[in-house]
Amino acid sequence: MRPASRLLPLLALAIACPAIAQRASDRVDPAPTAADWQAIARLPDWSGTWSPDIVDQNAQIRTNPTPWKPDIQRQVDHWTAEEAAGRPKGLLIDCLPHGTPTFILITHNALEILFSPGRVTILGESDGNRLRRIHTDGRAMPADPDPSFHGYSVGHWDGSTLVVDTKGILPQVYLAVSEAVGIPNNGDMRVKERIHLVDPDTLAFDLEIDAPRVLTRPWKTTRLYHRKRQRSHEIVEGVCRQGDFRDATDARGNAIFAPAYQQDGNILPAPNEK
Repeated sequence: MRPASRLLPLLALAIACPAIAQRASDRVDPAPTAADWQAIARLPDWSGTWSPDIVDQNAQIRTNPTPWKPDIQRQVDHWTAEEAAGRPKGLLIDCLPHGTPTFILITHNALEILFSPGRVTILGESDGNRLRRIHTDGRAMPADPDPSFHGYSVGHWDGSTLVVDTKGILPQVYLAVSEAVGIPNNGDMRVKERIHLVDPDTLAFDLEIDAPRVLTRPWKTTRLYHRKRQRSHEIVEGVCRQGDFRDATDARGNAIFAPAYQQDGNILPAPNEK
């Protein structure tokens, strides 16, 4: 602990210069101007719904395998064998977010991408439209971002390519190669992306995944998404826990969700109901 005599000069300096005492996260972002909104029109057109190319996704996994460390590879081989034997682990059945980069790597769900001044937002169809924010307002990557499932993403435009750097990903987030095979990144993972159109209706996510606790080297891989403009392909609300509840009515006649009792996948009445 610092002696009080040493703390006093620091306190006086903080009072004289409030900005020193203010955290960077307390910064107030200015309201976007008309010019900020007009600038969005000059960005590439990523509107519509983007569906993952599952065939290419599987081909990437086969031809460009993840460079696991030897001890991690043994774990991966175990879960691969379990999946082949009909005993899949089910990495994502707990309804927690997939997180970055699995959100892009193995998703079977559609995406929607929204542009606003200083931000790109990616919406995923799974679990109530999960979202990911990429800051494009010129901010620097925080020295120690609070960890989260998708981490902290900062990006900038290199022509028509969005260049993204992501840190602060929770160590529990899987680095997955299927919905049944993957390993938690265990910390210090960093993901770099270049997101760009390869033709008018195909969007590529070029990823470089640096996960030093589980990989021998950074892994470069690509995932493709194809644009669908039909209304029948618009993303819909998906709530993975909804099946754990049943429609019911409370004592006052209000419609509610009540915990569902299940047997062999079938929802049953509550024990006190006929």
